[in-house]
Amino acid sequence: MGVKVYGYDKCGTCRSTVKWLKGHNIDITDSIALFETPPSAKELADLLQLSGLEIKKFFNTSGEVYKEMNLKDKLPSMSQEQMLDLLASNGRLIKRPIVTDGHKVTVGFKEDVFEDVWAKG
Repeated sequence: MGVKVYGYDKCGTCRSTVKWLKGHNIDITDSIALFETPPSAKELADLLQLSGLEIKKFFNTSGEVYKEMNLKDKLPSMSQEQMLDLLASNGRLIKRPIVTDGHKVTVGFKEDVFEDVWAKG
């Protein structure tokens, strides 16, 4: 099984994710630098649907850009399309890493979730 990882090299959580995946013999077929090449709104919509998560889980709520833009107050009045466009416009707004095999998606890194989603296939 191979996965695509959207991440940031200097992010400790992203490094932990890569280490976990490699430690479980899961091939990383594509590694995408989230800040330089964030996924398009369409790609994000597809990832969102596959994940089964609410769109707010895709936002890096602890990030500087999120706080500077005061998104905590703005998101509730935005449409999903507006949120996807916003995420696609700035990779720093996206919670990382995003891992997908084209069928399943995880956002962030929690070892128990990875055990359920990726280790069990």
